[in-house]
Amino acid sequence: MSDVFPVNGMDAVVFAVGNARQAAHYYSTAFGMRLTAYRGPENGSRDEVAYVLTSGGARFEFRASIRPGTDLAGHVAEHGDGVIDLAIEVPDVEGAYRHAVGHGARGLVEPYTLEDERGKVVLAAIATYGETRHTLVDRSNYSGAYLPGYVPAEPLVAPPATRTGRLFQAIDHCVGNVELGRMDEWVEFYKNVMGFTNMAEFVGDDIATEYSALMSKVVADGTRKVKFPLNEPAVSRKKSQIDEYLDFYRGPGVQHVALATNDILTTVDHMRAAGVSFLVTPDSYYDDPELRSRIGKIRAPIEELKKRGILVDRDEDGYLLQIFTKPVQDRPTVFFELIERHGSLGFGKGNFKALFEAIEREQERRGNL
Repeated sequence: MSDVFPVNGMDAVVFAVGNARQAAHYYSTAFGMRLTAYRGPENGSRDEVAYVLTSGGARFEFRASIRPGTDLAGHVAEHGDGVIDLAIEVPDVEGAYRHAVGHGARGLVEPYTLEDERGKVVLAAIATYGETRHTLVDRSNYSGAYLPGYVPAEPLVAPPATRTGRLFQAIDHCVGNVELGRMDEWVEFYKNVMGFTNMAEFVGDDIATEYSALMSKVVADGTRKVKFPLNEPAVSRKKSQIDEYLDFYRGPGVQHVALATNDILTTVDHMRAAGVSFLVTPDSYYDDPELRSRIGKIRAPIEELKKRGILVDRDEDGYLLQIFTKPVQDRPTVFFELIERHGSLGFGKGNFKALFEAIEREQERRGNL
């Protein structure tokens, strides 16, 4: 009740892409998402198109310019396909915006209301790291497909043949990469502006290999519905994955989005069959007696995890299973994580070394290590 910046959860992850129609088809086919809303020239949007896809409570919007010279076209030319907005649903947009700007946030869009026959949505926007923004959304009085100005759309492909008809059900967390020396500044931003708390931090040997290193802290709202890990590079012998991202994205931005699934084995099987590439975990990871001793009893047999390259970690609250895709566009920037939690609130600290070594192998293949 005393939360200074109450949130209901993530509203949408908004991507700027070069071709929204193809992106919508890829995420429908490979990620099992369902197209639910559309905006384009047919319904009054003259300069850009947008496709909205959902999977359970997770919502992605893919926006693309259909004319040269627009801000959106310029963003894609500079940064490539990537996340431009981590939209957050809040119960009081006016109050949240007023609090954020009053505590140091740069306001981008003051609160305003969109209305149609299905009701109204209140929105505002504040800036965060790089060119990323947080749109604040109150859709409690709206029953339409997404926002006024969007029309309902039929799915592009049949849903996955799973028990629920989807491969994941929520956004678990969204990770941002920032420049060297800026991580603590953005941690303080989320504390002061949005009342988030420092949920976890990983520094030094926690998050380093022989060749590269980074530092990471996790901020979250009081309910833990919205979690934003923040990474910065650390001084090391070679270029870290954060350095590579900053080089190719040409600045700070969203590195990856973690998707919560209840059945990671089935999800990985479907996505791999649909053409999604995952980072490779060596067999030695699973054959290590220390791993088997540390993780104890888990739902999935180790051999099934080994066959798919899924990582496992345990902490004081339980365990989690996780796997990471390779970058999903030509630039080595945005990728995805699949995560299945069984009590654990962590982020797979025990897997960091194996994960970063896998990323380094990919960096070396690209000539960027």
